[in-house]
Amino acid sequence: MTDRRTELGDFLKARRARVSPEDVGLPAGGRRRTPGLRREELAQLAGVGVTWYTWLEQGRPINASGQVLDAVAGTLRLSSIEREHLYRLAEATPARPPSTSLCADEQVFAEILAALDPLPAVITNTRFDIVRTNAAYLDLFHDWHALPCIHKNLLWCVVTEPTARQQLLNYDTEVPYLVGRLRSAYGEHVGDPDWETDLERLQKLSPEFAQLWSRHEVAACSPRPRHILHPVAGELHFTVTELAVPAHPDLVLFVETPADEETRSRLPMTRRSVESAAV
Repeated sequence: MTDRRTELGDFLKARRARVSPEDVGLPAGGRRRTPGLRREELAQLAGVGVTWYTWLEQGRPINASGQVLDAVAGTLRLSSIEREHLYRLAEATPARPPSTSLCADEQVFAEILAALDPLPAVITNTRFDIVRTNAAYLDLFHDWHALPCIHKNLLWCVVTEPTARQQLLNYDTEVPYLVGRLRSAYGEHVGDPDWETDLERLQKLSPEFAQLWSRHEVAACSPRPRHILHPVAGELHFTVTELAVPAHPDLVLFVETPADEETRSRLPMTRRSVESAAV
């Protein structure tokens, strides 16, 4: 099981390997055993002690102030989402947001999703476990699985499905994005038995996921394209938007909107009632 400090050390090492000496104005020097900056170089550039930084990467329980973390983040050229991930792992910010009172229940979610129809929509937790979908979403992905779905999870449904690359036309950008979003959320769940068990199982099932997970890359939420080859409607192009559920910080609403008029006109063809009538 991974703890927060171990995850912090792995993240720092992965990010350090990404920065070359030339990136920060240092001579390349001789051949290096591993890519990226040496610990001594990073510590010098960030203005921190080599021993302190080494202990930080080793996951030792040392204090790390926001000011020092800022210096390290700047040297590593971290993006804003990567900085947030760093602070969370170093416990420089609260591990979890304050709890909020429940102001919505599952019945309300069902009504909201139904109201979005004919736009496909799904609510998941931050691990991508599917909580609830609307009929439009179920119809759109009705024929997705060549094998029985054993784990109702958006990411699992992609990386463990043999035909996913044929159906999800932008697979090579979508999967790294989903893994990056998962890594971002994982910062608040390091050591959680449910998360750790799920991650261990998925890494064993999918070498592709294991390789992406090992990069320690995090991704910020952003609208993104999704291109699908549907067996009846043909090629469809959507924009996927993620919406937070403030009353439930661990839930996310995903809505797929047509990215062009042709997709909008073909969307009714994805409905099961239309397909049945055509048979």
